[in-house]
Formats: sequence, structure tokens, C-alpha cells
Amino acid sequence: MKKKKTISSKILSSWKKLGPGLVTGASDDDPSGIATYSQAGAAYGLSTLWTAIIAFPLMAAIQQMCARIGLVTSQGLTGTLKKHYPRPILYLMLLFSFPAIVMNIGADIAGMGAVGNLLLPSIDANYFSVLFTIILLGLIVYLPYQKIAAVLKYLCIVMLVYFIVPFLYKQDFSEILKATFIPTIKFDKDFIAIIVGILGTTISPYLFFWQASVEVEEMKNKRKHLIVNKKLIHNMNQDVDFGMTVSAFVMYFIILTTGTVLFKGGIHQIDTVEQAATALKPLAGNLAYLLFAVGVIGTGLIAIPVLSGSISYIITETFDWEQGLDKKFHEAKAFYVIIAISLILGLSLNYVGITPIESLIYTAILYGLTAPVLIAIILHISNNKKIMGKNVNGRLANILGFAALIIMTVAAVTLIYLQFSGK
Repeated sequence: MKKKKTISSKILSSWKKLGPGLVTGASDDDPSGIATYSQAGAAYGLSTLWTAIIAFPLMAAIQQMCARIGLVTSQGLTGTLKKHYPRPILYLMLLFSFPAIVMNIGADIAGMGAVGNLLLPSIDANYFSVLFTIILLGLIVYLPYQKIAAVLKYLCIVMLVYFIVPFLYKQDFSEILKATFIPTIKFDKDFIAIIVGILGTTISPYLFFWQASVEVEEMKNKRKHLIVNKKLIHNMNQDVDFGMTVSAFVMYFIILTTGTVLFKGGIHQIDTVEQAATALKPLAGNLAYLLFAVGVIGTGLIAIPVLSGSISYIITETFDWEQGLDKKFHEAKAFYVIIAISLILGLSLNYVGITPIESLIYTAILYGLTAPVLIAIILHISNNKKIMGKNVNGRLANILGFAALIIMTVAAVTLIYLQFSGK
């Protein structure tokens, strides 16, 4: 009994230590990301599984830097940019980030609504989209930060469904291992485009802003005078690593699911998450279909508060307005109004002729343009002793950071070329 209690207490203790990193990682696998992974698996089978191995250390390194910037400076990434860098860079980031995040929100809301309609066909998808938007807005505005954080954290458990789905279908484990550790490269436009899409949806600029700002929120709620020492940095790194590990595994298992079930079933074109869920039903059974669909709604409920929160942090820090999920509505009206506007604009995209697929394409282009610039700035901040003091990057962090910069720059150039070359 004592051993059981000790194990359970250790698990509970470890769970309590997890926070912003876990939520950030889970939000990275939003419905629009799931659509990208599903298309990768459906179109190319297991050929893109190896991307999870490549993406994980890169996104973990960048998110750790962002978290450390928040801890050391007690400011979000926008505040640090504003204080130490030319204003045009900040305004350029704002110009690209706002429409990209709004379109990402729109694609996610549409995906959740469509999946809700699959589960309850008698209710129109648009009604589900409106319902989810109202629920999310109510939770964000009326719940204090600690409760929002707890809700988001427990919603992350929903992500476990994606670890189950592939095993509801017979698998060839030797084939899976080979595809995981031996990269497949195909020199054709569509394959390169899907690789670029995977990188773009895993290393997303909005997560950089969210991670730094939410670390500041965490510090405010723990203690007023929190000393940034090696232990705090170590705990933060563990939290981020765990969150990014969950994100990479979810990505891996979605590609595995669609790469075995849909690809082998002759379904090679998936444009939306509801198409992926529907296609799974006759091939892998009702349980796989149900779990996949529930996972989409769960990830949307995690990701959309992160998306809307990140854009609100960016704008309010830019103009020195009151901000923070820890504040009540009357204490930070602008902060919550911006969240509401971003949700309403995202919802409205479904009614102005912009399809979820178009939103994903535009979002990918805008993220592709901003990600390399932001990664370069994050690297510069993280190595600047005037800003970070003794908490500058180590050698490994810089190696991974510069690798991410090079890969995302190549990805951005490739994406733009593929989009506008017409080849």
C-alpha cells in the first residue's frame, strides 16, 4: 500500500509541476494542425513519420528560450521586443501575426463545428461553431487565470485518445520503425509542400508569444518575488520538454493512424479534420472514428484560448494597455475585448467566403514569413547578456536554435515559391 501511495503521490506531484509547457504543446496540435498531419498520412502513408523526430528538439529549444525570456525579464516577448528593438520590427510582427492568428482561429472553429455535426448530425455545423465560440469566450472572460490554466491542463488528457487510435487497426511495426528513423525524401512539389506545412504548424509564431507571456502569469500567481535560479529554469525546461514531447507524439500518432488506415484504404486526399474522421469510420471502426472526433474538439478547446490569448498579449503589450488572464474584465477591458474580437472575426470567416482550407494556406504563408525573423530575434535576445544576464543560451540551445532558423527560413522560401510559382 505504501508503495502504491508513493507512486501515486509522485505522479500527482509531477502533474502539479506541469503548467504552461504542457498547454503550449497541446495547443500546437490544434484542429488545423490535425488536418495537416492527416493529409500527410493519407497522401504519403508513413513517409513523413520521421518529421516528428526532427521537429521535437527544434520546437522544444525555441519554446524554452521564450519561456526563459518571460521568466528573466518578467515581460512577454512583445514587451522585450518593444524595449530593446526598433519599433518597425514590432509593428511588422503585429501586422503579420494578427491576420494569421485570426485565420487560424477561424479554421479551428470551423473544424470543431464540422466535427460536432458529425457526432450529432441533426445539429448544423454552424450552430456548433457559434456554440463553441460562446463557450470559449465565457470561460476566458469569467474564469480567473488559475482556473483557466487548470481547465486547459486537464483538457490535455484528451490528447491521449490519439495514442489509442492507431492500435485499433492492425499495424506492421517493422515498417513503422523504418519510417520513423530512416527519413524519406521525395523531390516533388506536393511532398515538399506537406513537409513545409508540418514544420509550419509545429513551430508556430503565436506559441512564442504565448509561452513568454504565460510564464509571466505563472510567476505572478506563485510568488511576487520569485528568484530565477537554476532550479526554476530546470523545472521550466522540464515542463516545456514534456509539453513538446506530447505535441510530437500526437503529431506522430495522427500521421501513423492516417498513414496506415487511410493511405492503405485508398483514401489519399484529406482537406479537413471531419473528412479524416469520416474516412476512419468504415476502415477502422466506430471507436476510432469517435475518439478521433472527440480529440479534435478537445484540442480546439485548448488551442483557441491560446491563439486568442497570444494575439491579445501582443496588442496590449505593444500599446501598454492593462493585460493578463489573472485580471478581471473591468481591470483589463482592452485585453478581453481583443480576445472577443479575435474569436468573433475567426467565426465570421466561415460566412464571408473564406474556407477553412484557404485560411490554413494564408495562415501558413504569414507564419512562414514571420517565423524565421522571430526565431532570429529570440536567438539574439537569448544570447544578450544585457537582457538575460547569466541565463543566456548554452551551446546546445544555440545549435538547435540556429538549426530551427535555417530550416524555417528554407521552409518559408520554399512555401512562398511553391505557392506563387504555379509549378
